[in-house]
Formats: sequence, C-alpha cells, structure tokens
Amino acid sequence: MYRGTPLDEGLGTLDSQLSTDRVRAVILGGGRGERLFPLVDTRAKAAIPIAGKYRLIDVTLSNCINSGLQNIFILTQFNSDSLHRHITTVYRFDHFQRGSVQVLAAQQTTDNKAWFQGTADAIRKTLPRILDDNPEHVLIVPGDHLYRMDYRELLSFHVKNNFDITVSAVPVFRERCPQLGILRINEASEIVEFAEKPQDASSYDALETPMEILLKHGVEPSDKRHLGSMGLYVFRTKVLENLIRNTDFADFGSQVLPAARSQYRMGAHLFHGYWENIGNIRAFFDANIELTSPSPAFSFFDQKNPMFSRPRFLPGSKVNGAKVQHSILSDGVIIDDAEIQNSVIGVRSVIRSGCQIRRTIMMGAGWYERPEEAQDVPLGIGEGTIIKNAIIDSHVRIGPNVRITNKNGAKNEDGPNYFIREGIVIIPRHQVIPPDTEI
Repeated sequence: MYRGTPLDEGLGTLDSQLSTDRVRAVILGGGRGERLFPLVDTRAKAAIPIAGKYRLIDVTLSNCINSGLQNIFILTQFNSDSLHRHITTVYRFDHFQRGSVQVLAAQQTTDNKAWFQGTADAIRKTLPRILDDNPEHVLIVPGDHLYRMDYRELLSFHVKNNFDITVSAVPVFRERCPQLGILRINEASEIVEFAEKPQDASSYDALETPMEILLKHGVEPSDKRHLGSMGLYVFRTKVLENLIRNTDFADFGSQVLPAARSQYRMGAHLFHGYWENIGNIRAFFDANIELTSPSPAFSFFDQKNPMFSRPRFLPGSKVNGAKVQHSILSDGVIIDDAEIQNSVIGVRSVIRSGCQIRRTIMMGAGWYERPEEAQDVPLGIGEGTIIKNAIIDSHVRIGPNVRITNKNGAKNEDGPNYFIREGIVIIPRHQVIPPDTEI
C-alpha cells in the first residue's frame, strides 16, 4: 500500500518517521489579485500563464508532487472556471495510488452564506474536508508564487524542532518590508517578533535579525537583514483547529500568526533559493523576461524536479527565416521572417513577416485559425508590427503595421483596447487591434 515518502528520506536521520501521506497540502488559489488587472479580468490569479506554456498553479502543484505530497486541496473563488478546467484536465493520479488533487470552491451553505473573506476564513470554511482523514500536519501554500522547493525539507525542519507552526521565510532588502510579513528570529529559529506589512519605517530596525544569527542559518553576508514571510506555513493540525475554528480571523499574516506567537512555539525555516511573489504587473513581467536570460535565477529546465502542465500534443515550433535571440518559444509557434528579442512566445502564437518583438510576453492562442474561419484581422501578429515592453494576452488579433511601444511614456493609462500599468502595455484577451494603430 502506498504510504507516501518519509520526511527524512535523503534529508538526514530524524526520530520521526512521519510520512507525507500524513500531511495535507492546501493551496490557496482564490485571491482576487486586483493588482494584476487586466490579466485577472476573466481568470483566477493562479491560472495566469507563465513561461509560455505553464500556469502559475503548476509551479506549486509540481512542488507538491516532486515532494511526495499527493493529498492536495486547492481553494478557489474568483474567476475560477479556467483554473478548475486546467486542474481537472492535468492532475489525475492513477488507480494504484492514493493521491488526489481536489478543488474546494467557495460555496454558500445553510450554515454559512458568505464567500471566503480571507486566507484563514477559506481554511475555516473548508476545514472538515481538509481534516477528513485526520492528518497530523497541514501545509498551507500560495498558488501564485514562482519558486522551486522540496517541501520535505520544510516539514522535516518543522518536526525536528517540535514547532507548532513553521513559517517559510526568505532574506529580503529593507525596502520590501512594507510588502511582506516581516519576522525576527533567535538562534533557535524561534520567531520572536512578527509584523505584517509594516508601514512605519521607524520599526524596521527592531525587526532586523542580527547578522550573526543569519550567518548561523546559512545566509550569505549582504544587506538583506530582514526575513520576509513567503506566506507558506506548516501547522500541527490541532493547533490550526484551535486558532481558526472558534475565531473570526480572516487572514493568516495579519491575524492568526500574531495571535499564535504568544500561545504556541512558532519557528521560521529559511529558504535560500529563488522566490518571487507574482503580485503585480511589474513582478509578473520581470519574472517572465528574466527567464529569457542565458542563466536565469529561476529555470524550468530541471530534469529531476520537472514542472508539470497540460500535455497539448502540439507540433514543434516552425521558424521561417526569423532572427530569435534570448527568447522562449513554446509549442506549436509559427514565426515568419521576424526579429524577436528577450521575449516569451506562448503556445500557438503566429508572428508574421517584418515584425519586431522585444521584451514582450505573448500568451498565444487556444486554437489555430483555419482559412475558412479567417477574419479581417487574423489571430496573431500582423506583418510589419513593432511591439516593445508589452504583454499580449491570449487570443489577441493585431493587424499589420501596428506600433505598440507606449509612445507617450505613460506609467498608467486606460485605452479603448489596451491598458498601461507601470509603463508596460497590456493588450487584454480577445482584443482586436486594427491595422496601423499606434499605442
């Protein structure tokens, strides 16, 4: 019988032989993600395409699977149709394993007629399902971050140190304090101070973890003296129940963790790899463009720990005389005589002759347009079009000789068929940009 992977397998010897099948992984995939508008106008934040062929949720689900965690719940709420479709299509375990990926959507019941009011409230309202098989620990992870982690290391650390709650944290620069939960630890990795997104700069010194402690925990000397919460937690099941079942806490960072610090042993596990919270348009854009560099900080090219996604059975990409530099071409792309630099080209993208595409994320299309279906402006990018510093969402039709370069240098602007956020031009899904348009 399948019993999961022992937490100490390959991670040193521990007294506990707790298996991963005694852990429930809960992925938070229901956030509204307003700062990612218009990419979230019709899709959940966790369903946003990344790196040409994946969805953000694939990163977290792949981390779970590669860590031997196969009892996974995904909590959803806003614009969840495409996310549900993706999960049910991709993540199916065979009949000889006990694993499953289950979607728990927000729903009104006779006992509760309200939707999820926050991360902790979402856990509270789905707790009976999560605890159905009496797990010993609950791993709570966000579904919209970019990183690669073996959660067994975090779980082993949690068990070995006998913590009631463990928070995964990364060293960050002082400037990021207002964006994250900031915690200070002692030599025993216990959290002795925690503040959720502190806005008062005068408090930052008190939240700084001494360098000698950071060095002891393997942090290289740098100006990163603060520890930022990754929004990734491990709870002993009984502790989680006590903290949220009979309270009205809506959020983990601002309510549950501060309340827990005086009642329970709470520790921090320091993560030393690449991590990015895809929380706004600039973070999403920069993370994708960084992937096109020769040696990116994060790479999807890892045979030992692959990233899983939907198998589309598409043909290989076809390049007809194009010049492509430092770019990612996904499956089924067709490129004529064009120039592409530092760009991510999504599945089934069509880029026609004379185009210049630079620092652009193109999300592609869900189908190929047959000749009898052709419209005045066909799917893809028309001849002679120039696009720089832009995000072209899926199923977009851009006519010939279009210029998308943010000609006026706007930081934020709303147009009839485009948006500009943080200087990046965004063409939303299904939009049609007529020939000779200049944006």
